[in-house]
Amino acid sequence: MRAVFYYFERDLVKWLRGRVTVISSLVMPAAWLVFVGLALPTKFTDNYLEFITPGILVMTTLFSSLQGGSLMIFDKILGFLNKFLAMPSPRESMLYGKILFISVRGLLQATVILLIATLLGVRVLNPINIILIYFTLFLFSVFFSALSTMIGLYLSDHDSYSAVNSMISMPLFFTSSALMPYDVMPSWLRILARLNPVSYAIDSARMLFEGGIPVNGIIGLAIGAGIMVLLGTYQFRKAVV
Repeated sequence: MRAVFYYFERDLVKWLRGRVTVISSLVMPAAWLVFVGLALPTKFTDNYLEFITPGILVMTTLFSSLQGGSLMIFDKILGFLNKFLAMPSPRESMLYGKILFISVRGLLQATVILLIATLLGVRVLNPINIILIYFTLFLFSVFFSALSTMIGLYLSDHDSYSAVNSMISMPLFFTSSALMPYDVMPSWLRILARLNPVSYAIDSARMLFEGGIPVNGIIGLAIGAGIMVLLGTYQFRKAVV
């Protein structure tokens, strides 16, 4: 456990030292919320800001999680990864530390979105739902941060990872239920959206904003996150760099 927190602290300190990166990672999701939530004309709802807020929260977590693979590539290029893999601490502790950091970073960004949304009039019914929103985002982040870290383990440069990142993140977001409900989607898009794991997280978060408890959604995200962490653990134990 100590090794996990060491890797977590290492990435956290490195991130906090890059003030421009910290500010930009907090400002960009807020810009999405304000300019899309308040400016985009819609006919299917009278309050598009309330509808899109869960989608922006999940989008923020998704993009933050998928950026996690670049941390692994950074360690690989500078030669840290070889040293970490040779240390006596379990190899998977590096994976868990990075997942923890990436998830905490995503939740910090989500907190900014929640605060801005609250100032703009979006309301969550009770504290339990707020806690479950964070828990849902955490599980979602664990799933994709484990995936991105595994991808970063096998890629050798940032350009390749950026291409893979864009290939994964943008289609997942724009074929999800983030921007519109299922009943106004074209039939082909509706099928893709219902199969999209991002929609699964968005629908769960949206239900929590409405006061419901998405038991099946949270259980599904927990199972998915657990499977991805197990796969990552297996890959890190046999990794050769």
